[in-house]
Amino acid sequence: MHIEEFRDYCLLKAGVTEETPFGPDTLVFKVGGKIFALTDLNTFASINLKCDPERAVELREQYEYVRSGYHMNKKHWNTVLIGTGILDGLLRELIDHSYNLVRASLPRAVREGITAQELERA
Repeated sequence: MHIEEFRDYCLLKAGVTEETPFGPDTLVFKVGGKIFALTDLNTFASINLKCDPERAVELREQYEYVRSGYHMNKKHWNTVLIGTGILDGLLRELIDHSYNLVRASLPRAVREGITAQELERA
């Protein structure tokens, strides 16, 4: 997956915004104002994604290219190395998982607003 594909995939999801709150080199994707994915714009060497703690440990044990979240809470975030053999399908699944975790944690009113956006698109 290239950075353009990653960006397009994230932006297809309802309620997603892209920002650079950590400076011009770090691209951040949020849903409902909360981060679910971020990457370095210059290198696109890795992506940080939120993950269920138990699944995070399993993924790190199973895949060499999944590591504890760099500069993030190691319990809840993974860093996925790009260009190391990860299949696009698995990467999309991990992006979806991160998005769904963050979306589920949002206040009900915010979630309902995102659902309304989805219905308008359909």
